[in-house]
Amino acid sequence: MNEIFAISHILGFAALAFLTAMAWTPGLEHFLYKYRLGKQIRSEGAPIFNKLHKKKEGTPTMGGVLVWGTALFLALLFFWLAKIAPGTIFEKLNFLSRGQTLLPLGALVASALVGLFDDLLGVFKIGRNGGGLQMRHRLLIYTVIAAFGAWWFFWKLEWDLVHIPFVGDFNIGWWYILLFVFILVATAFSVNETDGLDGLAGGVLLIAFGAYAVIAFIQGRMDLAVFCGVIIGGLLAFLWFNIHPARFFMGDTGAMSLGITLGVIAMLTNAFLLLPLLGFILVLESGSVIIQVLSKKIRGKKVLLSAPLHHHFEAKGWPETKITERFWIVAGVMAVMGLILVLIEKIV
Repeated sequence: MNEIFAISHILGFAALAFLTAMAWTPGLEHFLYKYRLGKQIRSEGAPIFNKLHKKKEGTPTMGGVLVWGTALFLALLFFWLAKIAPGTIFEKLNFLSRGQTLLPLGALVASALVGLFDDLLGVFKIGRNGGGLQMRHRLLIYTVIAAFGAWWFFWKLEWDLVHIPFVGDFNIGWWYILLFVFILVATAFSVNETDGLDGLAGGVLLIAFGAYAVIAFIQGRMDLAVFCGVIIGGLLAFLWFNIHPARFFMGDTGAMSLGITLGVIAMLTNAFLLLPLLGFILVLESGSVIIQVLSKKIRGKKVLLSAPLHHHFEAKGWPETKITERFWIVAGVMAVMGLILVLIEKIV
């Protein structure tokens, strides 16, 4: 009966998050279009990308507010309802807890606000070449956010344990801080690289958060599983408007914040080594960029027509929807493989 309640709890919050996000999307969409907070396609560099995506210029960005805004609203709503009405059903429904969801929520909001600021700089063509924050500045800011998370884990939660599937658990001491920062920053920028086609990043993240919701449930981390469910609900509502042709884009406020949060959850569940499977497309996309850059520097020529990988297939003539849907399928299959490993390890 407890398991049935837990599953209902998770699914119920996912549905509630979807309905909540859908309810306030028209207002958000009206605001974005009214004030012309549209994406700017820069003319310099990446000629293939510019040719393929010039038609999207002016489509509103910052749609990621829909996901993290809904998650923040529901977390605070049920936290305060539990405070106002102790001993009621609201205490059981409150999913904001120090050990499981306070850090993911804090990381989500902090990185989202940075991304929102960066998006606004891009919309108003402020910064170098009118593209907002420079890469080194973004890297520094998100590294600081990740370092705070590492501090929270290491000193507040006294956590330096690393789980290697089918091998065991190991305490790695101070190395855990470096590992934590690397995982979060790498995941955030991988999501940012993936966010290049209508619905692509949203669908891939939906699958990854769904997989980690299952893992959190298996581990008995119910608050964390519910938190993943809330993000899933928000992502579903976002995808409703982001699938081709997109009414708005995720923007850095969505991509970077959800990437950081996914990394935090991977560390909380001690399943970060499964990220290459659960977030396979994210790894594939960022890996394609690294290979492209290294090839141009070392060999003086490109490996792909355009990077990240989804732009390569675009340049080859694949329709945008075909690329997105096939990447979703690959992401889903790989995530299932990752969950199979989790279940096998639990059984043996």
